[in-house]
Amino acid sequence: MNLRIGYGYDVHQLAEGEDLVIGGLTIPHEKGSVGHSDADVLLHVICDALLGALALGDIGTHFPDTDPAYKGIDSKILLRDTWALVQARGYQLANVDSTVCLQRPKLKPHIPDMRACIAGILGVDMDRIGIKATTTEKLGFVGLEEGVSAHAVVLLEAQA
Repeated sequence: MNLRIGYGYDVHQLAEGEDLVIGGLTIPHEKGSVGHSDADVLLHVICDALLGALALGDIGTHFPDTDPAYKGIDSKILLRDTWALVQARGYQLANVDSTVCLQRPKLKPHIPDMRACIAGILGVDMDRIGIKATTTEKLGFVGLEEGVSAHAVVLLEAQA
C-alpha cells in the first residue's frame, strides 16, 4: 500500500502557573497546559497521527508518562523521534492537517511560526503543514477555558 492515513486527538487541562506550549511555541497566557511533558497538544496529536498511520500505537506507547526520562521533555523531541520511526519504515509526508480548539488566547497570529517549526522538524515545505484554530463558542471544557484539545490527520506516502 502506497498511502497511509493517520488520525490523532489529544486534550490537556489548563491551569495557572503552567506554560502554554502549542506547535512548538510558548504562547503568552495566564494559563498553560498541564502534562508530563511540556504538554504541547498540537505536537502530540501529530505524533499520534503519524504513529497511527503505520499502526505503531500511540505517543504513550513510545514515550510513556510513567517514565521519568520524559518528565518536562520538549515535545519537539518527541515529534523528531516519532518522525524518525516513520522514515525508518520508508514513508514520507504528503501533508498534515490539524485543528487546535482553544477559547483564549487567539492562535491565528502564531500559526505561521507553528507551521514553520513543524515543517522544520519534519524536513518538509510549510505548504504541507496545515494548522487551523477554533473556539468552541464558550461551550464545554474548552469554552470554559478548562482545557485545550487538538485533532490532526496525516497522509503518508511510501517512498519510491
